[in-house]
Amino acid sequence: MIWGKKMKSVKNIATNKVAFHMFTIIEKYEAGIVLTGNEVKSLRTGKANLKEGFARIDKGELFLYNMHISPYSFATDKKKYDATRKRKLLLHKKEITKLIGKVAERGFTLVPLQIYFNKRGLAKVSLGVAKGKKLYDKRESLKKKAIQREEEKESKFRLK
Repeated sequence: MIWGKKMKSVKNIATNKVAFHMFTIIEKYEAGIVLTGNEVKSLRTGKANLKEGFARIDKGELFLYNMHISPYSFATDKKKYDATRKRKLLLHKKEITKLIGKVAERGFTLVPLQIYFNKRGLAKVSLGVAKGKKLYDKRESLKKKAIQREEEKESKFRLK
């Protein structure tokens, strides 16, 4: 991509596969992120990890914790860089008040699902309001996936 031009499609940077296994996603939100220039450049090279990340609401503002963005290799201020610092997320006030109500319910949490650049070239995070799965729920979802894979294999053989 040329830096001055707008992107034509969405560019996925990182997906939190663990979240889909550990949690049942009830609702999704799209939020902007406040980043430094070197963090944006590092994201453009695809160096981000969402595995241990979570979001929390502090004093009416939404923050993302433990999302790891590796330092940009050509940056000059690497010594001061904190890869897992808390990052502010940008949502409308109405959406934040909805989230406060949902997270206040027992067992619900905010989990980052995906980080990507939208069509305009802005970094966005897809947040999910999630509820933790029990062990039997995880086993059940794995069985459903296995059955679906088998059905897809059978349908491929029928077509040939």
